[in-house]
Amino acid sequence: MDGSANKAIPLSDDDEFLAESAVHSAIPDALFKLHELDVLYDDKASALWTFMNPLGRPSFTPSMLRDFEDWQRLIGSSFGDEKVPLRYLILGSRARNVFCFGGDLDLFQKLIREKNRKALIEYGHRCCSILHRNINTLEIPMLTVGLVQGAALGGGFEALLSFDYIVAERTATFGLPEIMFGLFPGMGAHALLSRKLGSAMANRLIESNETYTAEQMYELGVVHHLAEPGDGVEACRDFIKRSDRRHAGLVGSRKAMKHAWKLELEELYRITEMWADTALELREQDLKVMSRLVAAQGRLAERMAAA
Repeated sequence: MDGSANKAIPLSDDDEFLAESAVHSAIPDALFKLHELDVLYDDKASALWTFMNPLGRPSFTPSMLRDFEDWQRLIGSSFGDEKVPLRYLILGSRARNVFCFGGDLDLFQKLIREKNRKALIEYGHRCCSILHRNINTLEIPMLTVGLVQGAALGGGFEALLSFDYIVAERTATFGLPEIMFGLFPGMGAHALLSRKLGSAMANRLIESNETYTAEQMYELGVVHHLAEPGDGVEACRDFIKRSDRRHAGLVGSRKAMKHAWKLELEELYRITEMWADTALELREQDLKVMSRLVAAQGRLAERMAAA
């Protein structure tokens, strides 16, 4: 899928603040000029809305990771106490019916064939650092919300697990397909799912190679709020309105939960290194399965973009 197929999706007819963001003078202009992230600030709700707008296949390519690193750096330096107020951070996607397909499988195949362990680990560590900073809300007393309006697979699902709350439209789907080509999710799934659901259920999700509905994820407690198709943005707004009076308590509660997790960045790094070592053991037939998955996801993204 090329960039021309991935057109920006209108969120709703009355989204005036999304049509023209109320940009605070203290926010660096660079935050609103990232290549693959559309960023908008709602001054009234002190909410920063961000939508992935990938130039190609909706996945975490190196260029997308660079945008996320710059995004986090600019948010951390511009918002918070005695800076621009930020109470809510929302991440969604412009790719029609796709949140994110996860890791850059084309890059993985290349590095695996080159036996480039160092580059695989570097990629994984970058993902883990972004995820860990998001878990800790960039040290800003805010609530983070993942907005899912389509497929969240592999690393896309893992990324969502780092948010305080997940709002999903009922047509959204979730899955960890890595086991189908002899690998496992290496950027947070084990650490976060085992803490959220227990190790037995985490293993079931990781090893099943099944696709799960938003309703199933809601029943497990992974998804916090369900929305009707097309109503995801409005559901996030409703969440913000309902949460505003309880904001301090919710922030404190989430902070206490994460303290109980005792999830250090080093744990995520070590799992990623295990992931890289496993990736280097993949056979050619495994890489062919990975290639077929890339092709299938590309076709799916094209169909969804054209729908």
